[in-house]
Amino acid sequence: MERAVVQVILFGLLLAFAAALPNKDDWDIYSFHINSTVASRYATTVITSRVANRMNESKEIEFHVQIPKNAFISKFKMLIDGEVYDGVVKAKEQAQQQYTEAVSRGQSAGIVSSVGRTLEEFKTSVNVAAHKKVTFELTYEELMKRTHGKYELQIHARPMQPVKDFKVDVYIHEKAGISFVDVKGGLSTKALANAITKTKADEQAWVHFYPTVDQQKVCDSCGEHGLNGDLIVVYDVSRDSGLGEIKTSDGYFIHHFAPASIPRISKNVVFVIDRSGSMQGTKMEQTRRALIHILNDLAEEDFFGLITFDGQIFHWKKELVQATSGNLQKAKTFAETIEARGATDINTAVLKGAEMLNAHPREDSASILILLTDGDPTSGETNIESIQSNVRRAIAGKFPLYCLGFGFDVNFNFLEKMSLQNNGVGRRIYEDSDADLQLTGFYEEVATPLLTDVTMIYLGGTNLTQTNFSQYYNGSEIVVAGQITDNNIETFIPQVVAVSRNGTMTFSNTKTSTVTPTGTVSEGLLQRVWAYLTVKQFLEKELLLSGAEKEKVKKEALELSLKYSFVTPHTSMVVTKPQGENTDVLHKPKEGERSSQDRQYHIGHRQPMRSPTRSGGRWSTVSAQSYFGGGYPSYPGLYGFHGLPGPPSPVSHRFVLKTENQSPSLCFDIHGRVLLKLLHDPSKELYVNGKLDSVKNGGFKKIVIHVQTDLLVKVDTNEVTVHEGQAAARTVGEDPVTVGSLTVINRGNEIDIAVGDVRIVILVHGNNNKFLWPVLRQRPSADSTEGILALKPAVYQEVQQVTGTKLRINDQEIHVTSSSAVDYSTSSSAQIRCWLISADFVLQRPVNDFVVAKL
Repeated sequence: MERAVVQVILFGLLLAFAAALPNKDDWDIYSFHINSTVASRYATTVITSRVANRMNESKEIEFHVQIPKNAFISKFKMLIDGEVYDGVVKAKEQAQQQYTEAVSRGQSAGIVSSVGRTLEEFKTSVNVAAHKKVTFELTYEELMKRTHGKYELQIHARPMQPVKDFKVDVYIHEKAGISFVDVKGGLSTKALANAITKTKADEQAWVHFYPTVDQQKVCDSCGEHGLNGDLIVVYDVSRDSGLGEIKTSDGYFIHHFAPASIPRISKNVVFVIDRSGSMQGTKMEQTRRALIHILNDLAEEDFFGLITFDGQIFHWKKELVQATSGNLQKAKTFAETIEARGATDINTAVLKGAEMLNAHPREDSASILILLTDGDPTSGETNIESIQSNVRRAIAGKFPLYCLGFGFDVNFNFLEKMSLQNNGVGRRIYEDSDADLQLTGFYEEVATPLLTDVTMIYLGGTNLTQTNFSQYYNGSEIVVAGQITDNNIETFIPQVVAVSRNGTMTFSNTKTSTVTPTGTVSEGLLQRVWAYLTVKQFLEKELLLSGAEKEKVKKEALELSLKYSFVTPHTSMVVTKPQGENTDVLHKPKEGERSSQDRQYHIGHRQPMRSPTRSGGRWSTVSAQSYFGGGYPSYPGLYGFHGLPGPPSPVSHRFVLKTENQSPSLCFDIHGRVLLKLLHDPSKELYVNGKLDSVKNGGFKKIVIHVQTDLLVKVDTNEVTVHEGQAAARTVGEDPVTVGSLTVINRGNEIDIAVGDVRIVILVHGNNNKFLWPVLRQRPSADSTEGILALKPAVYQEVQQVTGTKLRINDQEIHVTSSSAVDYSTSSSAQIRCWLISADFVLQRPVNDFVVAKL
């Protein structure tokens, strides 16, 4: 039997940070409990927080919690004065309609969630009467994914005040057996170690963390404001080289397959590295460092290839070479010399990588193709659907493609879909000081293939989750769930067939165990595991399908999400509150969204609140407003709630989409000081981005135009400058400035910019509070152009309803409301009538697809 280290990190709760902490006599978190039950690798976590308002007047109390991205919220409730207010999971369209109608009536609405690398934030608030209490309880569920031989859940506690009744309870139940339990992290050091108790039995383990008020001040990063750090629970389970662990209950089964003691398969791996101009600086430095580390980890029996690309393709060697010490040293020398420059020809680069692997077939080996890029295709073939089709044809299912997207300028949806089409996964690499560790960490997940062509067979099984896997890697795990036909365990026969280093292997003859509900393992557990995994895989399938097939899978995912009360991309949770208060609508954000683009909305009436002044004037007297992108300050870790009024909701900016010979036009709102993709034309290497102002309907504060790799035009309300390579910036006055295909003319309140056949005019509006508004006067000829300015005129049909109006656009219908907007595309700024519609619908894509990380 081989031990596999399993690390469990439990996600906890933090309190929002304010410039000045509230007086502890004003409000009090008198109880803070996190309870996590892990059974069959399925974690159910309940966070319960109780707050008392010590004031002589009512107080708005906010509740924040961050949960793992892979988790689904399944329950939320508040207890106030003996009344229970439950959250209700609804279809996302229903909740969106509720949000849109509330906004059209002038009610307040605001996004109040944020997303980090691995976390999503849930936030709500409620008005608590003087000297009254409120209890918040949030439940979320997650099937833990095994990587590097461990499962992870995390507690990051930062309550911003010591809590008298602070408890973390972790219960682990694994039929495979638990070898040992340990606790690590910043919250296990110094006197806090005495607050931890551990108990272990053969199949069960308990960890309790009950720090006193004094202990909560003594960890390395703790102090008078209480806990601030991580608690990591690490435990080990036993594994064998057989079929693995299968549990059955109530007609459902779950199979965990992670055989140990299997010899590694030698691999053929090709690294395709983006060296385009946008990779310059820290990103390229970190990539070089990571690549050298990865090369050091190759075994001598492995074969490898290196391709770097910008607008051109460069092979270190034309064919795969063996990972001998001599070849590795030469490869590392080459890696140290990779420099960023030029455009981005992803299509040719990936095809060349596939060609190398196809030209070097080796028996009893596993091939892997890894792409690292930080941008969109700008050279060669730039149509993403054509690229995906070309790559799929070249790989033909013979090996997986893993796409690593560096930063937020990359089209992650494109990379993720291309990976899934080729039996791989997409992974975002975050621009941070540890980016090289993220790269090497990902590589280590796939560094040691043990099996290929894995087929999971279940005679007597039905409604199965994914059963075919291209490769199984050391330290990972394959999980399959399904239903047992007629609940007949006697005719249920599981089997796994796979190719190992020594040929075809068959795994069978395992013992199955029946799960019986206990006080800690909930009834219907395996059914929920099956539902969770099925919904996850439906969401992946949606990326790969189109038309009727896509709609069918979407419908099935929605039905399961509603049945099991999962908050997924197709559902939303409506948080009910006492009469007269806002109703919050929680949407699950998509991968890559940050605090300024996440989606949870307030719906209802709210009076202006006065917030304490922060340095820099960030907080002031505000009225909450609707928005898609937010300006809440972002803080690491998990949040709880605070007795101070929250930060102001960001202001809205209304955009008008002209129509083709129809009236009125369409209008939609984008909110907050987000950075927008205005126009991207890869064929001309033209990229125009703009930063929205912080003033309501204030347009853009700054617009930046990139032309190829060395030309940059910066426009703000005071001046226009042209930057050419390393040369000094040139300020544009009344005389035109021409550099290559770029011409810039500054006419004061109108800046005219031409790049080839593209012409953009930037109008300066306002007197005291000036702002910019870009207008596309001459549209690019290329079909691959995208961005807010590239939107084509809308075509719609009105569908009259008894209770309002619907518009039909591209065979889809949506409720709209009659509204008005200022048309800033002309210097006269005329007021026009428009149909107000959700931004996501009119854009036919999420707003976040038009958001960039930097100008």
